[in-house]
Amino acid sequence: MTGNKTFWGGIQSCLPTVLGYIGIGLALGIVGINSNLTLWEIALTSIFIYAGSAQFIFCGLFLLHAPIPLLVSTIFLVNLRHLLMSMSASQSFLDGSFRANVGIGLLLTDESFAVLMTEVARGQKITIRWMNGLNIMAYLTWILATIVGGLIGRWIPNPYAFGLDYALAAMFAGLFIAQASLSISAKGKSILFVLSTVFVSLYLFMYIVSPEIAILIATLLGCTVGVMIHGHK
Repeated sequence: MTGNKTFWGGIQSCLPTVLGYIGIGLALGIVGINSNLTLWEIALTSIFIYAGSAQFIFCGLFLLHAPIPLLVSTIFLVNLRHLLMSMSASQSFLDGSFRANVGIGLLLTDESFAVLMTEVARGQKITIRWMNGLNIMAYLTWILATIVGGLIGRWIPNPYAFGLDYALAAMFAGLFIAQASLSISAKGKSILFVLSTVFVSLYLFMYIVSPEIAILIATLLGCTVGVMIHGHK
């Protein structure tokens, strides 16, 4: 499967993370419907925001009737890490057109970036078709999962009682375990160190601040550590 870098190969590479997308998507849909969002609004946030952490934060702020400027600025800051991820991912597609690279960047997620970096660390030749297959499969799965979660959420009046707001922490743990299966090369060590920073800080800050703020802090710490490691190479 690893060597199949066609569009279908990208879909196959996405399959190990599909259950994660479904689990978090269902949780988000349940939280969203209980935050007074409609199914259409849940679907639209998945289509246009397409970021689990930002969407969870959006649900919380929407429920508190936060002003639109606060919603926009918060989502922008939480998603700012995607700029760094896209810049890093673009190194694998230097021969691609500007349109192709924009398309990849728009659908890039933490999970698809982790799958991409895993393949890069294994020395695999990455193609745009493979990346599009990976991204589109994840995108469609996410949208469908959040809509289904919204339907289920109508029968779950208090999603926080089930710990659904901790779904993202579980996904970070899953990504960490997946990366741990890599051979420990120099690049693999760097990736594991950054992921360890994110996972540990996320776990600790979950007990101190809200899950939304914990995600933001963990992300910023991970980006900082990544930049520092890259600067010392």
